[in-house]
Amino acid sequence: MTVSVVLFTSDLRLHDHPPLRAAVDGTDETVPLFVRDPAVDRAGFAAPNRLAFLADCLTDLDAGLRERGGRLVVRHGDTTAEVCAVVRRSDADEVHMAADHSAFARAREARLRHALEADGRRLYVHDAVTTVVPPGDVTPQGSDHFAVFTPYFRRWSGEPLRSPLAAPRTVRVPAGLRSGEPPSRASVAGVSEGLARGGETEGRRRLGAWLSRHADAYGTGHDDLAGDTTSRLSPYLHFGAVSATEAVHRARRRGGPGAEAFVRQLCWRDFHRQMLAARPRAATEDYRPRQDRWRRGEEAEADLRAWKEGRTGYPVVDAAMRQLAHEGWAHNRGRLLAASFLAKTLYLDWREGARHFLDLLVDGDVANNQLNWQWVAGTGADTRPHRVLNPVLQGKRYDPDGAYVRRWVPELAGLPGAAVHEPWKPKHRDRVAYDYPAPLVDLAEAAARFRRARGRE
Repeated sequence: MTVSVVLFTSDLRLHDHPPLRAAVDGTDETVPLFVRDPAVDRAGFAAPNRLAFLADCLTDLDAGLRERGGRLVVRHGDTTAEVCAVVRRSDADEVHMAADHSAFARAREARLRHALEADGRRLYVHDAVTTVVPPGDVTPQGSDHFAVFTPYFRRWSGEPLRSPLAAPRTVRVPAGLRSGEPPSRASVAGVSEGLARGGETEGRRRLGAWLSRHADAYGTGHDDLAGDTTSRLSPYLHFGAVSATEAVHRARRRGGPGAEAFVRQLCWRDFHRQMLAARPRAATEDYRPRQDRWRRGEEAEADLRAWKEGRTGYPVVDAAMRQLAHEGWAHNRGRLLAASFLAKTLYLDWREGARHFLDLLVDGDVANNQLNWQWVAGTGADTRPHRVLNPVLQGKRYDPDGAYVRRWVPELAGLPGAAVHEPWKPKHRDRVAYDYPAPLVDLAEAAARFRRARGRE
């Protein structure tokens, strides 16, 4: 009787799962294993919204395995120690897992490989499970990674993709293995009230529904804040409840400019991962230093608090921050405007904003979050690093009827149309609730301050 172990990490699904299929097809019995490792919490990856979504994903994964005659084995403790204990208890010869390219994941893989090989077991690491194209598979001449998105996208788009794999029909798990219960969402405190439900079942339902109903409009409507025709799949992709490779295949079969625009967004995920894999320090350090001397002190701290609370006096920024707090997710255009306002208009360190986003975002991961923040702050891969987005003009452009702002900033519900985007002024006191704040800063003055700081004037 041959036995294998599949270690699930950020690949919490049964469909299109190469490690699981290799294990099930190659041995008589398989142990599907998830380890709840305290090191993940200490590394800052755990947050209430992500823990609650993770609980949903694990519950759904366990249910899917039970439908196939198996179950999910859940352990708590050090990943290496727990995997090795399960391997010995089940007498498994091999362990399968998905490749991950963060510094934390690579260190975890190295420790696990060393321990398994010392015990005469083998570790198989499968690429293209959490990404479409693995980091390092496409590189420009003379460099280990792409630093500009467009040429990366051209190369990425030409790469051959593996075909998606069906979920296994049967999973036979050895008897007698101790397992903890999958955690429940109800056990997590501090979860955003509007947090979406997690799990592969929900993720696949959302992917199918979005492709059939909204994909055609995505090319022109993905920046429409109120319309919100985005797929909202980012949390499911982050936890691997939906396969990015399968999503690309299905979008390309659908065809059309909207589907292609969606595929381009999936490419951004891989772009950031290949950047971080090549430059791990970009998680905390400027990828392209600009000699910024970010604002410090009491006034800066007060501005940061107002930004976090969605009380900057600029309605579209405040709407995005309040959506983030309520849902643990925010529209991509809203994230962009909120981030630009913090880093360039308030001239506060992008790391402060990235930390707050990671505290709340259900889809928050180091590669996408940190490098998107660096892109906005002008310290990353943006080819126009010194541009400053005007939240009033951007609000009028991407929320022309003001519906998005009125949804999230009810103090302004009485203002008609695009007037909702104008910052509060004394002459508006008869129309605007008194508890909505005046702007933290004048936009022209803030833009001039940023240009001086970057040596642009």
